[in-house]
Amino acid sequence: MVHSEKLWVPLWWWPVAMAVGVLLAAEVHMGAPGLRAWLPYVLVLPFPIWALIWLSRMRVEVEKDAAGDGELRVGKAHLPLDVIARAAVVPATAKSAALGRQLDPLAFVQHRTWVRQMVLVVLDDPDDPTPYWLVSTSRPDALVSALTRPTPGDHA
Repeated sequence: MVHSEKLWVPLWWWPVAMAVGVLLAAEVHMGAPGLRAWLPYVLVLPFPIWALIWLSRMRVEVEKDAAGDGELRVGKAHLPLDVIARAAVVPATAKSAALGRQLDPLAFVQHRTWVRQMVLVVLDDPDDPTPYWLVSTSRPDALVSALTRPTPGDHA
């Protein structure tokens, strides 16, 4: 494994989600005694926890063997490294343009709103109609360097 990262939601989302869960449970509770006093909290509070874990499930990985062959994995999607023409960092300032007016409808996009930067992976595969991948990443420079192949001049 050359590069591996999991895109977790921001830490401040956890208390906010729990506060929303407690608020919803308190609405059901409304000061009632007995079973209605604690049951809403037991039933409602696991949902925000599950939702935040579910939102954090995306993993970005680059795996290479000794020969330099390998693949890029983004979630459940796989891309062989030999079809990658080039990769570039999309800075946070250009993210809205890359996802908006400049976005090709055939592009593969894995976007997480809480991740500021993205990587553009341009493909060179005549059999694939997908022109490029646009992937959220918290470490864009490390991902781009993991995707680029070393050339003979790099070892000099």
